[in-house]
Amino acid sequence: MMLAPDQAQADQALLQLGKRLRADGYHFTCVTPATHARNNAREGARQARNLRDVFGWSRPFTPSLLSADELHQMQRAQALGQRGELMISKVRWSSLDDLLLLHSAYPTHASDAVFFGPDSYRFARVIHDQLQRCPTRIEHAIDIGCGSGIGALLIARAAQHAQVSAVDINPLALRYTAINAALAGISNVSVEPSDLLGGVTGTFDLIVANPPYMLDLSARTYRHGGGALGAELSLRIVEQTRERLSAGGTLLLYTGVAIVEGRDALLEAVRLRLAGPQWSWVYREIDPDVFGEQLAEHGYEHVERISAVALTVTRNG
Repeated sequence: MMLAPDQAQADQALLQLGKRLRADGYHFTCVTPATHARNNAREGARQARNLRDVFGWSRPFTPSLLSADELHQMQRAQALGQRGELMISKVRWSSLDDLLLLHSAYPTHASDAVFFGPDSYRFARVIHDQLQRCPTRIEHAIDIGCGSGIGALLIARAAQHAQVSAVDINPLALRYTAINAALAGISNVSVEPSDLLGGVTGTFDLIVANPPYMLDLSARTYRHGGGALGAELSLRIVEQTRERLSAGGTLLLYTGVAIVEGRDALLEAVRLRLAGPQWSWVYREIDPDVFGEQLAEHGYEHVERISAVALTVTRNG
């Protein structure tokens, strides 16, 4: 992916900033937006006091809080904003094991925001479990809707011989994925713009996806799943990937589903699409109750809970 010179300079600055934070021992566990808001509303949390406040909690800060080098890299990256007399970071950094991931600052109101949070951690665990028991050697893999790139990075590190693609319709997600791969020292990940699999060719031994699954009135790319209750994108992924799996290849879909009167409409739709001997599949609930605050939003009046689920589909023979 070719970048304009100013973008290339900004991305290089973000990479250098990430290296500096990692060298300083920076670590931050990303939480849900609701938990983030509660933490930032507490007494004494209105202004940053350390690097975690600046780059994790997205709190405003005085320039003197950062080193001259950190401030310089943020200026080069065009990642500094103004809030009154204080500065604010336009990016955030979160940890997953030994990885440091660049993503969008809180709150993620922008339509092109690149999200990382508790779903990312659950997605990572599902991928790790799959890689531990995967019987097929992975030569070609793809992370659909890569966001910060965590799926592609985990696969690429575990299968260093493999060609791993990270695709997204959001150009900012592709930029951040490339930076995160470079920061992790991973060279077998390529980033490409694509609407699901529409922009790439070939078959894959492993396809992973963590699509948005909410009904979002603002239709933000990272959050809006489409359809009546956010399941449309997940179903499109199942439909498109069926014929793009190699023999013995696997689709690993981590997503969420709105449960209405005990009914899982996504599971019912998956049964129809994966009927027949060509497919072996397992559908399991990872967490029975996530993002409960969403139930107060318009369109969720009859939803009793949102469940995080994982679908594993293998193409037989």
